[in-house]
Formats: sequence, structure tokens, C-alpha cells
Amino acid sequence: MEIKVLKNILSANDQIAERNRGLLDKNNVFTVNIMSSPGAGKTSLILETLKRLKGKTRIGVIEGDVSSSMDAEAVGKEGVPVIQINTGGGCHLDANMVQNALDNIPLPDIDLLFIENVGNLICPAGFALGGHKRAIVSSVPEGDDKPFKYPLMFHEADIVLLNKIDLLPYVKFDLKAFSQAIRSINEKLEIIPISCTTGQGIGEWVSWLRAQMNQR
Repeated sequence: MEIKVLKNILSANDQIAERNRGLLDKNNVFTVNIMSSPGAGKTSLILETLKRLKGKTRIGVIEGDVSSSMDAEAVGKEGVPVIQINTGGGCHLDANMVQNALDNIPLPDIDLLFIENVGNLICPAGFALGGHKRAIVSSVPEGDDKPFKYPLMFHEADIVLLNKIDLLPYVKFDLKAFSQAIRSINEKLEIIPISCTTGQGIGEWVSWLRAQMNQR
């Protein structure tokens, strides 16, 4: 019975996610669901991306957090439309939450939408939101074994951004082992090493985004 209830919940979520995708496609808004553990650098990545695309691409952001609006306030200072979702203890965003946010953000004025999911490497992987791509931000201080510990997240993703590579000289992290672990789960998954502190790799990430938008 518990399995049946879970299936019903996921089925209802998927139906709403499909409607979200239809709305995004209708407005020609390319959407990326950004996921990570807490503190890996999702907001920092969004801010660095905004700096490089400001005046070139119209961007909107949906911020998901258990509580507070700190990240949304930081993003809002960049002059882009931003909607805050507080889950009130929930460990992930779901399609219904995103649907409500989409009703309150000016989609006709947006080309690229980032959905920053709640910091968690388990729950977000199982809930479709209606976006076009899924990006994982992993970070050097977390260790190189994350793909083995959370395989579903890496299996479902389209790209991995390995953040804080400026810390490699100071942290025990095997980049080759990390890459091999990912390839064993999803051999097509692209990996871009980045640093939101130094800016390394951000240009490659932006190029990836542009390419994905152009392929639609």
C-alpha cells in the first residue's frame, strides 16, 4: 500500500511537471534545475552566470529553500526577476510549487530560467519540475565519493559542475576517481570543473548553456 501511495504521488507530480514544461515551451523559456548538497555553490554559480550573461540573455530565477530569502535577495540585487519558494521543512521542490512560482514570474520577458532546488542529494532527483535540463553542483570539499553515495542524482543529471577546484591543493580529492565514478553511472554526463571564486570554468559552463538553448 505504501508503494502504491508513493506511485500516486509521483504520478501526480509528473502530470503537473508536464504542464509546467508546456508553459515554458509556449513562452520559449529554457529552464535548468540546479541541484546540490547544501553549500556546494548553487547560488554562487547563478550569480557568476548572471554577471556574464547580463544584457545578452534575459534571465529569471526561482529560489528554493527550507526557510529564509537570503539567496533570493542576493540574486534580486542583480536586477533579474526572482521568486522565492520556502518549503517549510520539505527537502525538495516539487512540480506544484514550481507551477505556483511560474504563475508569478514574467515568463514572456525571460529566455533562461534557473530553478535552484533545495540543498539535498536525495529527494530532488525523484521529482520532475518541468525543466529542460538538470545540473548538479558538486564541490571539492564534499569528497570524490559522492557519485557512489548518491547514484540516482548523477544518473538523472545532464551536467556536473565540480565547484571550488581552487581548493584542490588543500583538500584530499581525487579528480580522476571522481570522474571515473560518474562515468560508471552515466557515461554521457558532462563534467566541467569550475571555481566561483576565481571564475575558472564559468565561461565553459556559459557556452554549454548557450549551446543547449540553441539546440532547442
